[in-house]
Amino acid sequence: MANEEHLRILKQGVKAWNAWRRDNVYEVPDLYGADLHGMDLTYIHLMRANLGEANLSNCVLAKSFLVGAYMHGCNLSGAVLEGADMRGCHLSEARLTGAKMAGAVLNKALAVGVDFSHCDMESVMMLGTNLENSDFSHAVMTDVDLTDANLKGIITEGVRGYRFPK
Repeated sequence: MANEEHLRILKQGVKAWNAWRRDNVYEVPDLYGADLHGMDLTYIHLMRANLGEANLSNCVLAKSFLVGAYMHGCNLSGAVLEGADMRGCHLSEARLTGAKMAGAVLNKALAVGVDFSHCDMESVMMLGTNLENSDFSHAVMTDVDLTDANLKGIITEGVRGYRFPK
């Protein structure tokens, strides 16, 4: 269950949230299971935040700072994550169907069993990311960097812009 105080601050907007984060640098934001769908969270600072099972569908998280965030089982379907910094985040079992992720960085992320189907993933960096059993079907993956990524069991049917090794 999300921390009510954290939700109240977030609902005041990105400016208020980021100011609170600057003043509370050591507090771990708890937004577990929060319903934030459709919010404009451009430039939000959610480093190390607990967003497990949260509903972020259709959110705008462009240029957001999600380094080390816990996002297990999070719904990010239709979200805009363009230019988001998601290094080291825990995305396992998350749903990103149809998300716009161009230019996002997911290096060293844990992304086992993630649904990336129909995503725009142009120029996404996933160096050393564990993508085991993830679904990339019908994703646009032009200029994606998967150096040292774990690709065991991934689904690649209909992927455009990237040639996976056989």
